[in-house]
Amino acid sequence: MRVDPMERMESLVALERTLWARGQRCAGIDEVGRGPLAGPVMAGCVVLTADALIPGVDDSKKLSAKRRAMLSPLIVEGARFVGVGSVSAADIDEIGIANATRRAMEMAARGAACDVFLVDAVTGLTLPGQIRSIVHGDSTSYLIAAASIVAKVARDAYMEELDAIYPCYGFAKHKGYGTAAHIAALREYGPCPEHRRCFIRGILGADA
Repeated sequence: MRVDPMERMESLVALERTLWARGQRCAGIDEVGRGPLAGPVMAGCVVLTADALIPGVDDSKKLSAKRRAMLSPLIVEGARFVGVGSVSAADIDEIGIANATRRAMEMAARGAACDVFLVDAVTGLTLPGQIRSIVHGDSTSYLIAAASIVAKVARDAYMEELDAIYPCYGFAKHKGYGTAAHIAALREYGPCPEHRRCFIRGILGADA
């Protein structure tokens, strides 16, 4: 059954409306790319006000690539603040994916003057305001969902650029995730500098 975009928006924005009613400025933060074998982990931070909401915003995983590509510039245009943080595969190997995710989120939020930061599930962050970590936040909070869209579109664009540099892996199609085609290419060609060595050792063993 089709969900009405306005009804879905009102469902997502309930927490934000409570915070806005208290006069609190709030941001949403989400990450993309924790699980891929290659490429960076990225995070988005979005600050929107009640008069700039866009129907159709939802968890980026529930939206088609075409829909995300349409919504992301609308979010950027209407937002009071948008930030994107990126931590490379090499840094993920050095500090681990959990710390890299936190770093990407903190980078994305740099410069966001807010009272409350709504974050999708991650804890242990250092941000200049109150932090609310919300499990499944990208499907229950409008601002986190908006951040997930911005981050996903940015990371997909990066992986498509990598595809032109390393065409043998198919990055434009799978965005670095461990599909059968990606794993087959890894075994045939070996890793490139954008592969996360700590993620592919189980595939390539000592060759990773």
